[in-house]
Amino acid sequence: MMMVKILLVFVFFIAYSYQLNNGLGETPQMGWNSWNHFHCNINEKLIQQTADAIVATGLAVAGYEYVNMDDCWQVSRDAQGIIQADPQAFPSGIPALVDYVHSKKLKFGLYSDAGFKTCAGRPGSLHYETIDAKTYASWGVDYLKYDNCNNDGTKPE
Repeated sequence: MMMVKILLVFVFFIAYSYQLNNGLGETPQMGWNSWNHFHCNINEKLIQQTADAIVATGLAVAGYEYVNMDDCWQVSRDAQGIIQADPQAFPSGIPALVDYVHSKKLKFGLYSDAGFKTCAGRPGSLHYETIDAKTYASWGVDYLKYDNCNNDGTKPE
């Protein structure tokens, strides 16, 4: 009887592992994030140079595919509540930057926060979750790093 149970468990795990063979999660998400070295000292040129370097150094071929821009890109919201990038740091706008990263066959990641303000004190997404999600999707953002600073326990939309 014990042998039958072991065999059934073995068959279950074989079948389960076969179902998971979908190509996802074979490696952790591999890429670069601006925060650890640059903090709030980021701009369009830095992100473009980083995308170029990931390709030129062979990291893209090795599986590194994300260029993630962390906190401090956002400065305000317009009259419709749409988050606005710092126009001096990102003169071409985020959609153009996303397009540049995509032109290198890489994926673009962006930072936001569940609070009123980000960890660095920039505009957060609290009460703007839906509009921000639609905005990021319309820009072609592939990845969202979502922090949780400054929310004072307020529930999201």
